[in-house]
This record gives sequence, structure tokens and C-alpha cells, in this order.
Amino acid sequence: MRAMIFAAGLGTRLKPLTETMPKALVPLAGKPLLQWQVEQLHNAGITDIVVNVHHFPDQIIDAIRTNNGWGCNIIVSDERDALLETGGGLRKAMKWFENEPVLACNVDILSNINLRDLINAYKQTGTSLLVVSERTTQRYLCFNEQGLLQGWTNIATGEQKGADGRHLAFSGLQILNPATLALLRQKTEDKFSLISFYLDIMDTIPLRAYVPANYSMMDVGKIEQLVEAERFAESL
Repeated sequence: MRAMIFAAGLGTRLKPLTETMPKALVPLAGKPLLQWQVEQLHNAGITDIVVNVHHFPDQIIDAIRTNNGWGCNIIVSDERDALLETGGGLRKAMKWFENEPVLACNVDILSNINLRDLINAYKQTGTSLLVVSERTTQRYLCFNEQGLLQGWTNIATGEQKGADGRHLAFSGLQILNPATLALLRQKTEDKFSLISFYLDIMDTIPLRAYVPANYSMMDVGKIEQLVEAERFAESL
């Protein structure tokens, strides 16, 4: 299994730090965000990783080279010409993935998830897994009684796509099987989110909820959250 880390974002909510550095290199408890993700993947046995870049891309490339990929083989997917969002970014990186599952995650979301448990859960069925939880948010993925994706809703605006069901919050982490990735390769547009892609294909291929036990996570997306994020990172 290989992995992709989405690290191309502008990090606008982390200004002024991201006026001089990419979000992926914002330091947290002595390590850049990218290193936290790479080391978690490495500890789970994944050492072949693709990282996409856009904002201050050369800084990320230099950090990877200087640190020898933190023990991993890291390939850079260059999006400096245009941000492609998560779906478009993964689609662009498909040339580095053979007929194998891919674990994809956001660089700015830290969690205590046991990735080996997630990988083992995937191996049991081979079904694509979306890591979700019961945390409170405004936008939810909706799953039926069998745990399969059937819709999306924004409870603040009332907007809904597909069917309603059990509301679970997406964590920005997923394992996609080769059949799902084959559908991703068929997309014709360059820029799109993985969520929109999932909603397009959910009636064609199963996408299953994975709810980790004793799960806690933090989106390190806002400058005012960094002190709390430091404490969270140190607890991992």
C-alpha cells in the first residue's frame, strides 16, 4: 500500500505564518506538520508516499531532501501551476500508483488513529474506507445501516445530496481500493474534491464508514488553534 499526503493548500487561516512558508512546514511541537504525517505513515509500515505541493513548493521539496524523506521514499507531485483540490490532486498523482490501494490524508489533520488497524480493516473486505467520527460539525457524510455512503448534508444551510442517514463527520483520511481509483482515473475535469467524487460514485461502488475506537483528532487549520494543537500533538 502507498500513501498520498495533500499538502498543496494555501493555508490562509494560518496567516501570518503561511505568508512566508507553506502550511505543510508550519512547526508543531518541534516538527513540521508534514513530518508528523510522514512518521505516522512510516510507523504503520507505509514508506512510499506522494506529496502534492503548490504554495512555496520549493520549501517543501528542500525539507524533504534535507531530511531524507524522514525515512520514507517521497515523490513530489507538483501543482504549482494550479491547485487541483483533493480529488484532482490524487488523480494527477495516479501515475505513481499501480493497481494497489492508496491511503490518502490531509497534512493539517492530526489524530490518534491506529493506521495498522485501519489497514487491517481494509484488508478484511477490500472495500474503500472513509474514516469518520461522531464529532460535531456542520457538514456530514450520511451512511445507511450497512455503513455505506449514501449522501451528504450541511445542517447549517439545509443543503443535502443523496439520501439521509447516520450523520458522521469526515476526517480527511481514507483508503481507496483499485476499483475506486479506476473510476477516479476516468474523471475528465482537473479540479474537484474527493467528497464530490464520492457522491458521484456512491451508487456505483461501495464506500464504507470506518469509525475508529477512542478516536480523537484535530484540524490544525487556524492560527488561534496552534497552542491547543501543540498540546494535542505532544499527547500523541
